[in-house]
Amino acid sequence: MLPPSKHTIKGRGSSSSMTGRFAIHVVELDENGEPPTNPDTEVRLETAKSLITRNKSPDIPFTQSINPYRGCEQGCVYCFARPSHSYLDLSPGLDFETRISAKINAPELLAQELSRPGYRCEPIALGINTDAYQPAERRLEITRKLLSIALDFKQPLSIITKSGLILRDTDLLTQLAQDNLIQVTVSMTTLSKHLKRTLEPRTASPAMRLRVIEQLSRAGVPVNVLVAPVIPLINEPEIEAILAAVAGAGATDASYILLRLPHEVAPLFLNWLQQHFPERAAHVEGRIRALRGGKLYDSQFGSRMRGEGVYSDLIRQRFMLAARKLGLTNERHHTLDSGHFRNPSNAQMALW
Repeated sequence: MLPPSKHTIKGRGSSSSMTGRFAIHVVELDENGEPPTNPDTEVRLETAKSLITRNKSPDIPFTQSINPYRGCEQGCVYCFARPSHSYLDLSPGLDFETRISAKINAPELLAQELSRPGYRCEPIALGINTDAYQPAERRLEITRKLLSIALDFKQPLSIITKSGLILRDTDLLTQLAQDNLIQVTVSMTTLSKHLKRTLEPRTASPAMRLRVIEQLSRAGVPVNVLVAPVIPLINEPEIEAILAAVAGAGATDASYILLRLPHEVAPLFLNWLQQHFPERAAHVEGRIRALRGGKLYDSQFGSRMRGEGVYSDLIRQRFMLAARKLGLTNERHHTLDSGHFRNPSNAQMALW
């Protein structure tokens, strides 16, 4: 574990510049053992070589995904994608939320990959590792362009976000929904503005996320809710209140994922606990270990999302009972229609 930082940085989830597993360069700290500066966000424009990623994980409800950004300014301290910055010789701590790569050619790549003769249409999950509607999207509009390409090809998409910026694209989302080509998942972590400010500082407020659910649902866009991550003794007591709030906003489906602490995320999260909840840090850590067979994290398929043991069973029962009372189903993934897929360039050629 890293020694706890002596200060927090306003608007940042982590105050650590810890080196990653594959670090070549090391960040020097000042005489107090702290990062020397409060860094601004840097967005680097990246020309990607490929875009669609494929996986065969049995506990993930999609086989294809797209991530237009690497790193995420939203700064969720628990983000399971933080270790990916280690491959870039960057810190999974501050660098992950201040050194952002934007795949500026993503829309062109998507059109190229969807046009390949061997492409078989399946739903694509957009913004799985890092939020496709993080702050840089407001200026770059990469995600909006991807939605437009998907609409041209009639390519089904699912999106998960914590951002109110998604409402900007209601026009495109509504058009996609008309052919059952879109599902939006809103990640709800807490109803507490205070907890949100420290746990996931640059995400939308709880009230804004409820507004997203309400407005998209009213526009005919399928919206479900993911209560994630469920953190013992931090936001876990809110399970019933969160479900009641999202049901009231118009959500029809809800599911949850327990806190995951792979690789460098574990020391970053434990430092956050010491900074913000020192009086209960040891108790929270103990509960986390109880969910993971005594470890901080277990990557085994089947249990990595839900944990194991008596405490895990209790959380599951509470969630399912509350959801059932509110009329919320547990359909993690809406069935989208791949039958409308077309290559618009081929359709144009058919006119000649």
